[in-house]
Amino acid sequence: MNIVCLDLEGVLVPEIWIAFAKESGIAELSKTTRDEPDYDKLMKWRIDVLKEHGLGIDEIKKVISKIDPMPGAREFLDELRKITQVIIISDTFEQFAMPLMAKLGYPTIFCNSLVIDESGMITDFKMRVENSKLSSVKALQSVGFSTIASGDSYNDLGMIRASKAGFLFKSTDRIKNENPDLKAFETYDDLLYAIKENL
Repeated sequence: MNIVCLDLEGVLVPEIWIAFAKESGIAELSKTTRDEPDYDKLMKWRIDVLKEHGLGIDEIKKVISKIDPMPGAREFLDELRKITQVIIISDTFEQFAMPLMAKLGYPTIFCNSLVIDESGMITDFKMRVENSKLSSVKALQSVGFSTIASGDSYNDLGMIRASKAGFLFKSTDRIKNENPDLKAFETYDDLLYAIKENL
């Protein structure tokens, strides 16, 4: 039995932190896992920047409420779910993801959680498990699933390479050049076709 594992940000929805960086005017917050492979380091730095500017979960949620799925993402997901099981595996947080899941038709998502104090400030984050994307794919394989994975960032490479088929989607030139053996796609039609070929 097959199961498709997709990244969320950059694949189905725009990058939340980039949108927040634009809205808040704090350009440095536009750094993502496309730029920094060490997610733990990236999140600790983000929390420090938010604290420095006095910004918390409410300000981020206001920005998220304005974010829509990327054009064609809902249709792609709907079509894919007609033919196979799909799980979104993301390093984002449930507090960020839930409003976006409504716009995508409530697909299954594995993600993490934020620690938020009484004043609404983000003080920490809790990852479900170390190397959550790769660990999730390996766990699915351990219970009999063959995985097909797609993502755009450094933190997606583990699950892509561990799967029977894996693809980069809307990735950066840097990541594509560093991983020339991975097929890279820019349109949902091409990605859907590649997934279907491997089911």
